[in-house]
Amino acid sequence: MDNALLIVKQILIMFIMLSVGIGCGLKGLITRDGTKQLSTVELMIVNPLLIFMSYQSEYSKELLHGLLWAFLLAAISFAATIIASTLIIPRSREDFDLERFSSVYSNCGFIGIPLINGIYGDEGVLYLTGYITLFNILVWTHGYMVMKGQRDLSAFFKALKNPSVIAVAIGLICYLTGLRLPEVPAKALDGLASLNTPLAMLIAGSAASRTSFIKAFKNSGIYIVSAMKLLVMPIMCFGIMRLTGAPPMVITVITIACACPVATTGTMFAVLFNKKPERCSEFFAVTTILSGVTLPLVTAFAGAMM
Repeated sequence: MDNALLIVKQILIMFIMLSVGIGCGLKGLITRDGTKQLSTVELMIVNPLLIFMSYQSEYSKELLHGLLWAFLLAAISFAATIIASTLIIPRSREDFDLERFSSVYSNCGFIGIPLINGIYGDEGVLYLTGYITLFNILVWTHGYMVMKGQRDLSAFFKALKNPSVIAVAIGLICYLTGLRLPEVPAKALDGLASLNTPLAMLIAGSAASRTSFIKAFKNSGIYIVSAMKLLVMPIMCFGIMRLTGAPPMVITVITIACACPVATTGTMFAVLFNKKPERCSEFFAVTTILSGVTLPLVTAFAGAMM
């Protein structure tokens, strides 16, 4: 229950920032092109730096053990959600590919990192990197092919070049070898990494400001995706992970990552393949708002069942 209360507090902080982003979007202070540019800075610089700096901590066998568990639980959760989305969502639905993608892939970077960082600090972010690493590999392989509608194995090698994956690789090497940055560059990178939460919320808010919520709720897909992404998938994954005997904090971190709203990557892929990007934006905006209620509920459930 304590974790749920911490999440409520952290979400309130984030929603205040999100509201500022919505205001900036409505007033034109952050344009559509500006949102894309800020997203590039977030994904290519700030997010990877926060991941890398989480590895600049004192080595301990306990943390390494937890990180290995995080990679395993992330693999289990993705396998479960990919199978469940294929079996539960009817193939006859017009937006089957969009709904399937949106039910599996969460906003574990924009929303997950600041949330976990606010609750568990660097240790939580360290465990979250296991989920983020597999997310980046799978979203650019399985997710890419789902949205494209055909196989493209070359996407796997593109995924390995993702800045977040590279940050994990370099960070892990530094962590295991004991390489630590000197004080001055470390503080500089920490300063840039601290931009993650406010920048992510400004981006999410400005994107949400261009969404018609009345129109969104007229589509049955929003109810399917919201229920699957915010409740069904994380609770199902928690139940499976609970059977593994993994450390409670790691299970909670991966559960929260699963329970985050729909990934913004879906909108990017929809634009690329001309597959209703406005529908993906609706999934993102609505689930982001609803997660303010569902994330604490899922976390409270997980805490009560531990």
